[in-house]
Amino acid sequence: MELSPYAQGGWRLLGDPCRFPRRPFAALLRAAFRSLLEDPQAALDDPDLKDIDPTVLKHCHAAAATCILEAGKQNADISAISTCLEDCKLDKERIEQFCTEYQCRKLVTVVSFSIGRSPLHITDVSWRLEYQIKNNQLHKTYQPSYLVTLNVENSDSGSHPDVSFSCTMEQLQDLVGKLKDAAKSLERATQM
Repeated sequence: MELSPYAQGGWRLLGDPCRFPRRPFAALLRAAFRSLLEDPQAALDDPDLKDIDPTVLKHCHAAAATCILEAGKQNADISAISTCLEDCKLDKERIEQFCTEYQCRKLVTVVSFSIGRSPLHITDVSWRLEYQIKNNQLHKTYQPSYLVTLNVENSDSGSHPDVSFSCTMEQLQDLVGKLKDAAKSLERATQM
């Protein structure tokens, strides 16, 4: 199981006992699972989280939700999850706490694949090259990235939401390679 660098950074923050003592860590995990399984608008208004910087809190919530969904999507076992979180410098106690919560909520796999009744259909793609000089922490980066927008439609709702993301050249090449592999697999499956 692999997480993006952004999600790994969030987990590193979650692994820091100075930033997230035991109770706030548990509260954030509960909020992440609740927002995915019960209430998508679930707020991070738990009293145990009131002393955490809101920016850090949102970053860590996104990281936890990403890990939950990725584990559900891959139907990852506890050892794969543990290895991934160990790479993010979490101690054994926090890893066990996450794994216990995850096992209790095995519905994540079902939820991550049942969002909507039919998959989104990509109707158009647009992109542009962006050159980033500074990041949000005002560090100089001087790196190019691609802003990609996928125009999609969902036959269930009839709405046409756009999906936008930013990626590096390597990530874009990886995405194109995976899409080509998926197209070949689909082609082989239809020929059988």
